[in-house]
Amino acid sequence: MPSSAPPAWTESGPASRFRLSAIACLIGLLFMPGCSSLSTRYARVDHSLLAGNPQQADRIIEQAEDEYGSVGRVLYRMDRGMTLHLAGRYQDSSTLLEEAEFEVEELYTRRVRTETKAFLVNDTLLPYEGEPYEQVMLNVLKALNYAVMGQWDDALVEARRIDQRLNLLADLAGDKDTYRDDAFARYLTGILYESTGDLNNAFIAYRKAYDRYQSARPWARVPPPPMLRADLLRTSEALGLTQEHEEYKQAFPGQSWEPTEKLRQFAQIVVIGYNGRAPHKEDQFIDLPISLDALRLVLMTKGALGRSNQDTRGAETLLYGLSGHVVRVALPKLVPHKTAIAYEEVTASGASGDYFARTELTQDIGALAAKNLNDRYAQIVRKAVARGAVKYALAEGVGQGARMAASGQGNQSVGPLIGLLVGALAHALAIGTEESDKRSWRTLPDEIQIARLWVPPGSYQVRVRPVNRSGAAARGPVQSVTLQAGETRLLTEQALP
Repeated sequence: MPSSAPPAWTESGPASRFRLSAIACLIGLLFMPGCSSLSTRYARVDHSLLAGNPQQADRIIEQAEDEYGSVGRVLYRMDRGMTLHLAGRYQDSSTLLEEAEFEVEELYTRRVRTETKAFLVNDTLLPYEGEPYEQVMLNVLKALNYAVMGQWDDALVEARRIDQRLNLLADLAGDKDTYRDDAFARYLTGILYESTGDLNNAFIAYRKAYDRYQSARPWARVPPPPMLRADLLRTSEALGLTQEHEEYKQAFPGQSWEPTEKLRQFAQIVVIGYNGRAPHKEDQFIDLPISLDALRLVLMTKGALGRSNQDTRGAETLLYGLSGHVVRVALPKLVPHKTAIAYEEVTASGASGDYFARTELTQDIGALAAKNLNDRYAQIVRKAVARGAVKYALAEGVGQGARMAASGQGNQSVGPLIGLLVGALAHALAIGTEESDKRSWRTLPDEIQIARLWVPPGSYQVRVRPVNRSGAAARGPVQSVTLQAGETRLLTEQALP
């Protein structure tokens, strides 16, 4: 008796079901939200911050929480932790950053579970846990939140966490020349310790900061700030470290500084300047043809559409999918946003007179991001090439499997056509899902600068004026502060672009 099973090419046959499934996958791919919504979100955030409206920037991030998805919970808390900080909601900022830090620790033990899935599609399916320097910045930003609120004990807790995290990074790095320490984070902890009277820990932090500025200077692009030299001279003398003090005097000829005993009669104003915006990443597509016809197709496509980007991605997916002989590899490329701000002028005006200071560069986050990407680039390339090869092999297997399934049902004439169609869709899916992991903490600034100003006790109007690289100064905001002898007040200011 003839079989009652329907032919493979009908809508109930296995090959047809497979074909429909593949078509559905491709349609889903083509209508998936790409990185355009992400770019638009950050552009709106930048516009709000440039307009001096950090509250609006924070609302934009808050309303986009669902867009970050379950794999972007850490990144959402990072981004919003910064916008809340800029909006003056320091406690809310610390709460979110604390949650981000806890999630990072949790992800460290769960990452292996999603590695296989991400390998077959792309790394954006992995939960984002932040780059090492971003993880350090979680504690840095929390320390700044507490210091601005005058909660010095909590700020010191974060200072100790910074030290622990950096020591762990150094242990993991071993002898490799990777990001293993952070001069700015060390320097900030020194300021926190000295502001609370712990000169011993302050000196240790200052010394580590100076050593790291020196060792990382070739790639970090930040020399030891002059004020750090004064800090080392002051604290080494106050602690009676005669040998170290003499060594620093010889190393810093002509460096002016005030002894600790004299400064105790004064109050201190510390200004943290966030200048510019952090770099972002873009896809850099490398299309590898594995036949002469595919090479011609790639060259023609590049000639007609230009450099591959989000706008050309749909057309390339269809063309390369139909060819079936192109392997796409996506690698991240860092796009810097160098700030136009050279420094900030700080003026404190009070009954006792006017006092001036200029911020000094202490952190170049763009350099950190570049170093981090460079350290991992060989690993990223190997993984991307391997993923492209596996996805190509799987697409070939899917096409052959569909052809054999249809032919096995007695449809020799339809089998090759079904195999070609399903194979093309599978190759298109492999091409279309290929992208690099472009996620990063983009609400961070490009640079961080610090000014330290000692003034007699009293009430002051503090103005911070950004000065661009051509020497033009903006008006700058004014804050009122009242200080007692020995008190430290920490203020923050953001300047764009």
